[in-house]
Amino acid sequence: MTNAALAGKVALVTGASRGIGAATARALAAAGAHVILVARNARDLETVEEAIYEAGGSATIAPCDLVEPDAIGRLAAAITTRWPAMDILVINAAVLPVLTPVWQIEPIDLNRGLLLNVAATQALIASFHAALRKSSGARVIGVTSSVGTNARAYWGAYGASKAAFDNLLDAYAQEVRGISSIRVAIVDPGATRTAMRAKAYPGEDPAQVKPPEAVGARIAALATEDFSSPHRERVGNADVLRES
Repeated sequence: MTNAALAGKVALVTGASRGIGAATARALAAAGAHVILVARNARDLETVEEAIYEAGGSATIAPCDLVEPDAIGRLAAAITTRWPAMDILVINAAVLPVLTPVWQIEPIDLNRGLLLNVAATQALIASFHAALRKSSGARVIGVTSSVGTNARAYWGAYGASKAAFDNLLDAYAQEVRGISSIRVAIVDPGATRTAMRAKAYPGEDPAQVKPPEAVGARIAALATEDFSSPHRERVGNADVLRES
């Protein structure tokens, strides 16, 4: 373990089975946090858990489909029974609806994006709010996309869901700012080497975009920093590639 800046802290990361979520979980564990890994695929979560333990960290897997009715409530009940306080909540899980013109968006595809990217976000905040308030300095960090603030042709379904995602987190930050120590950050990872990115840009050379570890490291760093809430930032690409 490289440091213990988050020793004794409990962190939960959604979408932790791969990509930015897995990299964030590993970075938080390396900083000393006990990380609860949430995603649908138990086998993939076990792989991340094993990597964390091999590096000297600690983690617990919590397989969960966030869009199943009452799944988040059951998850929160199980977790807060064991860990009453939640120090870090990283909301990373997301789905990319089919890229298509607005007039061709299938309602079922749009609803799928809104359910995971928006409704599940609200449910996570509602279910863990009490546990976050029990922390002496809780951090809620949401992973967003630039298309949430800057519309892009064919990205309407995903962009709409991320705009709502940002708005929920921003509103929550304002609501708790004066009554608790909870701070909220909205992080745009920028171009990152993930499965979602490969799906959206199948012809792109992955070596030309930064690895998810760069984003994970920045999110873990944010969990230890003071910042005005809500905080927004974008993880750049050029500097990371230049340093690698």
